[in-house]
Amino acid sequence: MNKFLQLFQTPDLRKKILVVAGLLTVFRIFSVIPIPGINLERLSAFLTQNQLLGFLNVFSGGALSNLSIVMLGVGPYITATIIMQLLTMIFPRLKEIYYEQGEAGRAKFNRLSHYLTVPLAGLQAYGFLNLLISQQVLLPLTTSDLLRNIILITAGSVFLMWLGDLITEQKIGNGISLLIFSGIVSGLPQTVQSALINYDPSLLPTYLAFIILSVVVIAGVVFINEGERKIPISYSKRVRGNRIYGGAMSYLPLRVNQAGVIPIIFAISILLFPQFLAQIMALVSVDLSIRLNDLVNRFIANQVVYSAMYFGLVVLFTYFYTAVTFDPQEISKNLQRSGGFVPGIRPGQPTGDFLGRVINRTTLFGALFLGVIAVLPNLTQILTGIQLLAIGGTALLIVVSVAIEVMRQIDSQLALREYE
Repeated sequence: MNKFLQLFQTPDLRKKILVVAGLLTVFRIFSVIPIPGINLERLSAFLTQNQLLGFLNVFSGGALSNLSIVMLGVGPYITATIIMQLLTMIFPRLKEIYYEQGEAGRAKFNRLSHYLTVPLAGLQAYGFLNLLISQQVLLPLTTSDLLRNIILITAGSVFLMWLGDLITEQKIGNGISLLIFSGIVSGLPQTVQSALINYDPSLLPTYLAFIILSVVVIAGVVFINEGERKIPISYSKRVRGNRIYGGAMSYLPLRVNQAGVIPIIFAISILLFPQFLAQIMALVSVDLSIRLNDLVNRFIANQVVYSAMYFGLVVLFTYFYTAVTFDPQEISKNLQRSGGFVPGIRPGQPTGDFLGRVINRTTLFGALFLGVIAVLPNLTQILTGIQLLAIGGTALLIVVSVAIEVMRQIDSQLALREYE
């Protein structure tokens, strides 16, 4: 409570909080502005039958269920980021920009991701609109009306990307993550209301299971996110003039979950990618696009295969993102330049190899935890037939992780001002 009061008593922090709240409010307003010509009953039935689109609707904050102008959410930007990250493994120039040019290089890399988002959003909008027309969710559109809707939806995705950048600039959380967070949280009141209206005493064990699972997931996410392996670091003494520098002991914290919620988002994007390709095929043949969509939907309906692939992708992307953001050899070089070393380990290459082995082992626990939490609702549905928990695990994981990250950044801002 003291930190909460202190937060609003600090003028610049209060301004940042209000700016972020205002930007999120703008996002919620745009998420209920629909494109014209919608059959809401057909749309609701279509989203209910399609698990991945229903899942995507959660992360778009209900924008997809309204077919709003921001119906794609931040999906195109996330897809563009994944493509750019993969391209760094193919093109040395991109890898040099991302890793060796510091903040300027990362800013340029993000700018290229922004450029790539525009054509991806346009292609996805075209394919998705054709899919909705084939399912009679949308009325048949003339060429001019179709072009108008594609431009509106693409502009909506670019607008959300811009909002995310504005939120990130406030330095109290990642903008894209906060947009996803607000989308998930926005559906909570409606979920609670629906559960109360449809309450059935015979389903009391289901509600209790949901509450227990939620508490366990929240506790587990906090435990894993806060868990870290501390590597002791010693600094050699150096004499400069009449002064002695170094000789201190410190530690290098290696987090159990270095990647945060990014692997979950990446895995969802990959699972949506086949449907995205099927939608793009509408450029070639609408009938082929419909058949491919049916094939993808049959694959999704197989809960065992879908859960196994989801689990594997989360584990894979946890290692991938950790490898992208944590370079043991580069950290080893920085330690050596500053006169630091790990006791019992030679500086240079041996230290980098040691840090690589440690981060691989700690990441294993974080990756398995993320994978289990991601597929836990599906496993529950397979074993018990409970539909209520179909997306609870991942949604709770993202909400809690983003909340912890925002709290951590706010604490750092408060600590900085106390120090000043």
